Amino acid sequence: MTADESELRELRASVREFLEAKSPEEAVRKLMESEPRFDPAVWSQAADQLRLPGLAIPEEYGGDGFGLVELGVVLEEMGRALFCAPFFATVLLAAQALLASGDQEACARHLPGIAAGRTTATLAVAEDHGSWDPAMVSARAVPDGDGGWTLRGSKCFVVDGTTADLILVVARTVAGPTLFAVERGTTGLAAEPMETLDATRAMARVTFDAVPATLVGAQGAGGRIMAKVLDIASVGLAAEQAGGARRCLEASAEYARVRHQFGRPIGSFQAVKHKCADMLVQVELAEAASREAALLADEGSDEFPVAAAVAHACCSKAYMVAAMENIQVHGGIGFTWEHPAHLYFRRAKSSQLLFGGPAVYHERLLDRLGI
Repeated sequence: MTADESELRELRASVREFLEAKSPEEAVRKLMESEPRFDPAVWSQAADQLRLPGLAIPEEYGGDGFGLVELGVVLEEMGRALFCAPFFATVLLAAQALLASGDQEACARHLPGIAAGRTTATLAVAEDHGSWDPAMVSARAVPDGDGGWTLRGSKCFVVDGTTADLILVVARTVAGPTLFAVERGTTGLAAEPMETLDATRAMARVTFDAVPATLVGAQGAGGRIMAKVLDIASVGLAAEQAGGARRCLEASAEYARVRHQFGRPIGSFQAVKHKCADMLVQVELAEAASREAALLADEGSDEFPVAAAVAHACCSKAYMVAAMENIQVHGGIGFTWEHPAHLYFRRAKSSQLLFGGPAVYHERLLDRLGI
């Protein structure tokens, strides 16, 4: 199912109106210092009123069957508002991993709850080294003798890892990296919050001490699953970054019009004009790259993996440029804790590093190009 331009505009307007009401700066700052780092009531409203968790989940599993284009619109608005919620981890990481696994039983068991907003989920891949490459995984899973599996090891940088009802874990078996499902509250499972640069995206360290787990998909298929998930999640992250970058540009332009110095708006000075112009170029490029990648994904194009890597690289750079220049345009006030400019800078930096940083995603682009 694909929405036309008017429907996309309506979706954007609805999501923006909802987030302006539910995720103003005061709410973001409050949630940054709370545990859980999201408001369950607002999450329920996003599911019940707007059906956001199920937007891109197939209709056979209780979703609306839309694609990455529609999801991109939602993520742009969430990035713009710094929305604190388990949306990215649940919908872009966990749900996409389930779908990529091809395991219909696992999908039928978990996706309806995710689509309805009753189940939050995440994907645990990276360990102490921070790499999302399945080949680097050292956590291990062994058969328990009763048809199940037992997990041992630890994971770091697990998005929303302390609150997720379902954790999908990439662990090593004799067949190679493999995907497993672990329910929250399972014996031997422990999760603790990690203190990171960006407090608006909750991260956790999760340890597995002989934890019972369920195989998802085929043994040794973890590498194939993660390749698909990273492509889709990179485009989702790119949309979020583009939305945040656009907000930084808007904030800079607004301030440049109202802040006066030497008897005139600072926006009339050439140096400030250049900064805003440079930001505009980066933001337009980021939006074009992320939206084109989403469109190619929904069309099932062979060019999608390359476009996903390009979007990830473009949007990571654009958001960093916009966030830094936003601080510069605001001058002294932009450096203060009370001003939101630093919140966007922290999100920009953490997003840039989420899947391994510039060196890793440029290497991924070369790999997708076959170089």
